[in-house]
Amino acid sequence: MESKIISSEIRLSSLPESYVRPVADRPRLSEVTYCENVPLIDLSSVDKSQIRLEIGDACRSYGFFQVMKHGVSLELMEKMQEMAEEFFQLPLEEKMKYYSDDPSKTLRLSTSFNVKKETVHNWRDYLRLHCWPLHDYVHEWPSQPPSFKEVVSAYCGEVRGLGFRLLQEIAASLELEREYMEKVLGEQGQHMAINYYPPCPEPDLTYGLPGHTDPNAITILLQDQRVAGLQVLKDGNWMAVKPHPNAFVINIGDQLQALSNGRYKSVWHRAIVNSDKPRISVASFLCPANDAVIKPAKELADDGSQVPPLYRSFTYAEYYSKFWSRNLEQQHCLELFKN
Repeated sequence: MESKIISSEIRLSSLPESYVRPVADRPRLSEVTYCENVPLIDLSSVDKSQIRLEIGDACRSYGFFQVMKHGVSLELMEKMQEMAEEFFQLPLEEKMKYYSDDPSKTLRLSTSFNVKKETVHNWRDYLRLHCWPLHDYVHEWPSQPPSFKEVVSAYCGEVRGLGFRLLQEIAASLELEREYMEKVLGEQGQHMAINYYPPCPEPDLTYGLPGHTDPNAITILLQDQRVAGLQVLKDGNWMAVKPHPNAFVINIGDQLQALSNGRYKSVWHRAIVNSDKPRISVASFLCPANDAVIKPAKELADDGSQVPPLYRSFTYAEYYSKFWSRNLEQQHCLELFKN
């Protein structure tokens, strides 16, 4: 299983030992409740100040929120979901053309999270691809299914526009200039992880992905509308997030926690699996330029609140290297950059 993906046609009756979590580190699914008050923000509202307020409240209290009427074509969202399913239904030998366990590759099909570093694996396969600038990467992308490049290119472009709009609203909610994030984060890269969680014979013993935060600036998640699986940590409890029709889940990443001097929280989240159905999610990540210098905004560290800068200056390249050199569920990577 070390170098093989799990999205084959073989259905197992029990979980392989290398996927079984220690007893103290299991999802305890019976204890999880639904998060009933997930902020759902209508981006088409004419009251722009209300959008800004709602985003600020969500970033402070939850570290994530959902957006509806966001400007991304609903037809394109459906096509992206279909494309993800079609890719993982391809014959095994076709998929394995893209397999690699090298995190530095700009296109790779892989499994779990970081198979070279882990002691226990996660019940997940994923296709990870770099998306921006498109002309640098699209030639690497899979040629099957036939419309993969066309659909994913269009989707990446619309999601990127949404991401920049959200970064402006987040900056404004911190009372920074609207373009602050774009200036600090530089020419942002864009990655995508198309996640596939096959039916699992013993979902109580493992994870699709264990609890973690995202290393980037902002994550735009297209959830499977039919199968729930996302859970977030709120007030010390894991809570399930129901997919909302035609909405995206927006996660604050580690870089925004640092830039906001800890006011906005990079949310701990995880993916659980089930025994009946596969689940697909598509995560799009906006990532600072490698040479972008990340540090708390001066306006937030010198605002009279007596909160000094919580984090030292670092480049995104330094952060990303540290993130991928560790096991996913080790301490929060931001802890390594605290003053």
